[in-house]
Amino acid sequence: MLDHTAAQVLLAIESGDSIRCVAQHLHTPYETVRQAVNRLEDAGYVTYDEGLSVVDEHVRDAARELVAASAGVSPPSIEEAYVIPQFGEWPFAFTRVDAVYVWTQGGYQVSRDPDDYPIFIAVREQDIDAWETFFAPFGLPTAFERQPSDEIDGRLQIVLEPRPSLDIEHVEGYPVIPRDETIEYMRENYAQFQSGLAMLDRMYEDLDLGVTYRETERAQT
Repeated sequence: MLDHTAAQVLLAIESGDSIRCVAQHLHTPYETVRQAVNRLEDAGYVTYDEGLSVVDEHVRDAARELVAASAGVSPPSIEEAYVIPQFGEWPFAFTRVDAVYVWTQGGYQVSRDPDDYPIFIAVREQDIDAWETFFAPFGLPTAFERQPSDEIDGRLQIVLEPRPSLDIEHVEGYPVIPRDETIEYMRENYAQFQSGLAMLDRMYEDLDLGVTYRETERAQT
């Protein structure tokens, strides 16, 4: 009953969520999640009454152990590593290059080596120890600055950015720092994100960043 998909569904559910909302959080097809929810509901693990809820937190703990054990056998993929933080109990937001990726809805991804792949998330200072403990069973090393690839096991690492508090927005199921803050980061690293700024300018009608694809192409040549 508690296969990998069902375990992820259990971990992703926040009380009151719809099936579609859970599917969006997991970036998994709706029908796949619906079938898992039906199995979990039949088994008495979840209920649906104007939204989903998990019946017993012990079931969620078992699901977390299953997903972590699976990661121990087969290290998480890059796609799975973006989902795993959502299984934690504390707020977070993607930041830096990952915020750019989220706000461009996956349209702009700077050159990143799949064999040396940091994921940047902002967390509350008070939750640092909890996050470090959380990521350990998944085989995801954590640090406050990007570590050289030869100093970590595996290709993935989580770079934690502690903050006194978080201002979180949501884009296609991803929690992310605000758009204005993301744009400020991109402007501070203009050479790297010039074409990304042009993309945002085209995507969001309320923006006027003064950057066009034509200007970007001219600068690159």
